[in-house]
Amino acid sequence: MFNGWLDGLLVGLKTINSILTAGIAITAFSLFLYALSFNLRDRVARSFAIILLCVVVVFTTEALQNRSIPSWGIELLLRLQWVGIIFLPPAYLHLSDAVLVTAGRPSRGRRRLAVRLIYVVSLGFLLLLIGGRLVGALVPNGEPAPHLQRTPWTEFFTVYYIGIMIWAGYNFLRAFGRMLTRSGQRRMLYLMAGATAPALGSYPYLLFGSELAARYPLFFWSTAVLINILVAVLVIVMAYAVAFFGVSWPDRIVKSRLFKWLLRGPVTASLALTVITLVRRAGIYFQNEPYSAFVPLSMVVTVLLFEHAITLFSPLWERLLFFGRDRAELQLLQNIEERLLTRGDLQQFLETVLAAVRDHLQSPCAFVAALDGTELTLSVVAGNRALLDQENLDEALQMIDHKGENGRHEFTWGGFWILPLHQRRGNGDRDEVRPLLGLLGVARKLDHPMDKDQREAVWLLADRAALALEDRHLQQRVFRSLEDLQPQIDMIQQMRAAGRYDTRASFLTDPLPHESDLADWVKDALTHYWGGPKLTNSPLMKLKIVQMLAEEYDGNTPNALRALLRKAVDQIKPEGDRRFTSEWILYNILEMKFIEGRKVREVAGRLAMSEADLYRKQRVAVEAVARAILDMEQNEVVQ
Repeated sequence: MFNGWLDGLLVGLKTINSILTAGIAITAFSLFLYALSFNLRDRVARSFAIILLCVVVVFTTEALQNRSIPSWGIELLLRLQWVGIIFLPPAYLHLSDAVLVTAGRPSRGRRRLAVRLIYVVSLGFLLLLIGGRLVGALVPNGEPAPHLQRTPWTEFFTVYYIGIMIWAGYNFLRAFGRMLTRSGQRRMLYLMAGATAPALGSYPYLLFGSELAARYPLFFWSTAVLINILVAVLVIVMAYAVAFFGVSWPDRIVKSRLFKWLLRGPVTASLALTVITLVRRAGIYFQNEPYSAFVPLSMVVTVLLFEHAITLFSPLWERLLFFGRDRAELQLLQNIEERLLTRGDLQQFLETVLAAVRDHLQSPCAFVAALDGTELTLSVVAGNRALLDQENLDEALQMIDHKGENGRHEFTWGGFWILPLHQRRGNGDRDEVRPLLGLLGVARKLDHPMDKDQREAVWLLADRAALALEDRHLQQRVFRSLEDLQPQIDMIQQMRAAGRYDTRASFLTDPLPHESDLADWVKDALTHYWGGPKLTNSPLMKLKIVQMLAEEYDGNTPNALRALLRKAVDQIKPEGDRRFTSEWILYNILEMKFIEGRKVREVAGRLAMSEADLYRKQRVAVEAVARAILDMEQNEVVQ
């Protein structure tokens, strides 16, 4: 009886382990896609994506193994599983080095070389795996599960695995020691705690075939279940910590996006998988059939209902979890975004107003013209536009005494009634002069004057149109203010993001320049490519990539900048021998105009284009060079 109870417990542990393994594979793959989607430019995020890819390989191959797969399929999955295990150590060392660089401890070349060597060593282990030396043949009836035979190289890899993980852990501790802010220390703790997840999650597979796992299967599977529970939690913690690297978004945006991603990805998929499993087992229990017609239906209903719940309740949990003390301000911004009157919205509203005006007066044409400074421009015309084309709007504007007229008085202008649209009264003073916003014009019938009811209705509609024009005018002022603030906001966000982990350098170095500014600097430097103040005094001298190249030119920064420009120009060069075809046109302009120093007329004649077209193409070519330099600078910064 005791043996039967023990066997049942082992079966239960194996089932739970299978469910957890599938859930971890789904979560890791979802987080892998997240890393690819949002902050792949950052070195920390790239190395973390490699770790997640290894986790996906390890746990997906484990989840696919079942009794219905033949022995050759099991062996193939186990060997693929070892591919993920082999590349985990270099990926961890890569991540720890990237974190240390972000924390303000750049590599002098030795750590970077060590990371590359470890990748080469793991590649050697991969060759041993392919040659059948790292692990042996399949043991289909092995304990505690089917596994590949251990070899002396397996024991050596286990020592290598543990040693590299310890090395990576030491780098994490060094990075933590450089954290000066509480938020940086807290997230580094999250990263170090989460970093244990893939290492712990893959290590049990190294024990397959060992004497310990075969002698104590209950202990092995209990430990595996506990480790997988930890892995499921810690891999999310690790993804949360890494999500802040390489992005300048506010913390609330990072948290909200990651939370939504987890809900829409792994949580939804795992919930659907659970419901499918329960429905299938219920079908087997009640109908003795392995397939139930309710399986696809239950999956679809589960996904739709959960996705609908996420959309419905996301504003609520965003305010509760992520807005904090700034809840009122952020909610105001959200309301403005949802209720913003765009140009299209304004046109649609005015079209509705004009339709109502025409309906009340049975008019063939109506229009709204907005006043922009001293010029009157048509915003919306409804009906027969040909009636309006015969008139001059400036004459209508001159008829209105908009400096002192505040009352409701329409004017006759040709075949139209003109209603001035004034700004609303600010403080209730009847004598206050209100600025003119525009005009509402209605084509009139000479034998049908407006009666009292029609006049009141039209003026009420005119007030609605004036309200829309005024709101749009106020919003445009807000937009102009935001456009003026945008560069400063971007700079503060970039410095704030850098200060999360490296407070020593985040405020002492300039953020990356905007692409438009960089293009102007590049054009000036190319103009004096062979020498001149626009090259020697160029703001490009402050770039890190130029300072790095200056070491190769004995500290001569003009030569370093010249080499950087040459390298960026060469990146635009198409493959093959130089030709004078359309695909070579950008490179030929840069080469002939700036590098060879030819005159504009000569270059235009050689390329068979007008000088105006040459200047347009030259601007595109310079912008391409600026983008290439910006990419090189970003890569240097993240490294």
